[in-house]
Amino acid sequence: MRVIDNDGKQLGIVSKEEALAIAQERELDLVEISPNADPPVCKIVDWGKYNYQRTKQLQKSRKSAKTLDMKQIRFGLKIGTHDLDIKLNQASKFLEAGHKVKVTLFYRGREQAHKEIGFKIAEAVIARFGDTIIVDQQPQLSGKQLSFVLRGSGKKQVTQPLASVDGNTPQLEGEA
Repeated sequence: MRVIDNDGKQLGIVSKEEALAIAQERELDLVEISPNADPPVCKIVDWGKYNYQRTKQLQKSRKSAKTLDMKQIRFGLKIGTHDLDIKLNQASKFLEAGHKVKVTLFYRGREQAHKEIGFKIAEAVIARFGDTIIVDQQPQLSGKQLSFVLRGSGKKQVTQPLASVDGNTPQLEGEA
């Protein structure tokens, strides 16, 4: 086994008995660092100090780790284009922050007879973000809700409102 002493210097490849004898001589512990290496790597360290430093390092890495949440945006089928723009701008902020976004469209009453309207709105939402997103879960209808999950693809977000340039707002299917 390859042995490293407490100063970080390599003592070379020695037998297990020799490594244990060196560790006992220095009143330290022999710790196997990399068991899968060929030959296995062991280090002569003070186990208490080594374990304390390792625990502190794990705590530090957990503290700096970013937790990703799933944010949810909900709206009905009769939403106006401006209201939809506001909701999608908020969704784009969530995506830029690295969160996943679950978009839920809910059907009320007789709207359930026109399920295709919700799918058209879902397609319009996905098309608006273009290649800046990845659709993790395709639009699925479950009960009175149509939902799908989006996440950022890492490309620069350039959001464009659903309103056209000439000021006329395109009518979403089902809008009067």
